[in-house]
Amino acid sequence: MVYSIALLPGDGVGVEVVAHARRVLDAVAAHRGLDLAYDEIPGGARYFLEHGRDWPDGAEQRCAAADAILLGAIGWPAPDGSGTALRPDGKMAGWSAIVGNRIGLDLYANVRPVKLLPGVRHLISGRHRQVWEPEDVDMVFFRENTEDLYAGVGGMMKAAGTSEVAIDTRIVTRPASERIIRRAFEAAALRARVDGVRRVTCVVKDNVLHGCRLFVRVFHEIGEEFPDVEREVVLVDAFTQWLVRRPEHYDVVVAPNMFGDIITELASALQGGMGMSVGCNIGDRHGMFEPIHGSAPKHVGRDRVNPMATVLAAAEMLRWLGDRHSDDASTAAAEDVYSAVRTVLGKGETLTYDLVGPERAASGSAVTSAIIAELVPDRR
Repeated sequence: MVYSIALLPGDGVGVEVVAHARRVLDAVAAHRGLDLAYDEIPGGARYFLEHGRDWPDGAEQRCAAADAILLGAIGWPAPDGSGTALRPDGKMAGWSAIVGNRIGLDLYANVRPVKLLPGVRHLISGRHRQVWEPEDVDMVFFRENTEDLYAGVGGMMKAAGTSEVAIDTRIVTRPASERIIRRAFEAAALRARVDGVRRVTCVVKDNVLHGCRLFVRVFHEIGEEFPDVEREVVLVDAFTQWLVRRPEHYDVVVAPNMFGDIITELASALQGGMGMSVGCNIGDRHGMFEPIHGSAPKHVGRDRVNPMATVLAAAEMLRWLGDRHSDDASTAAAEDVYSAVRTVLGKGETLTYDLVGPERAASGSAVTSAIIAELVPDRR
């Protein structure tokens, strides 16, 4: 079977890290006998600034036709230095490739695995100081991905040419809540925990917000269908401290869109930072996979950004394809990539600045080569 992979390098360092991930994909595909066909689609904020549109005509259809999508990064500074480049409609330039795909392809589940791999030190102290063991940080976040404050309902009211009022309307619906919460419980039911306790934690602000009260009601209704999975509801402000103080407690976490966006950024620090953080945008038919870091304009062209997040995003893509198509070779390829990354981390010899500091830092290209060398020994 040939898998069609839409590559969306996007902006800034996204172009570099997608190229690194493609090298790894090519190596593991040859090793496992997979047939990958790439469709690279330009687009993003810089494309918009040059062409007046987010991406070429037909790009949406090409993404929809692909078996999976690998995204780099979207976003670029506005030419006048006023902030992020925006479209005339107020949306970020390059919106189509990231938010547009989430909505258009109904990628309603934003799944973030948060795992501290051996050899990686967390960033909570502000220094690379190890406090937790890797088994203490092993959880998965399920963030609703299509509504809430990102639904795009609202606007600006102007008086005498000046914006005086800004309104963003939060939308939380039962159907969207049901499907993300069900995915969270299904995942928890399958996970193996060291302490033997399967648990789903619902993160909300239901003491204040009506949408969160609906989300919690649905959470308990669906939870009744999974008697072997513990469930708990935590206020988002309290959750931020407990996540840092006792990460070993958490297994599967589910949250509405906005809160999910915020708490997963904090969680990334538990696993070593953005250079190790993967985002999976998944629906019933389509999947888009990405590193969580942004386009990082100041790092462009310096070959210093950690490629591991994008490489692991590619591994999650292979795992998803394997599950979706009952393809053992694709599943094995995903495990190969994870194993190679773990080995490189464990050796600690070829790592980027975010993991070992600038004095010992290797280039992104060197890290990618080290992963491939572990992945396919005859390439050493």
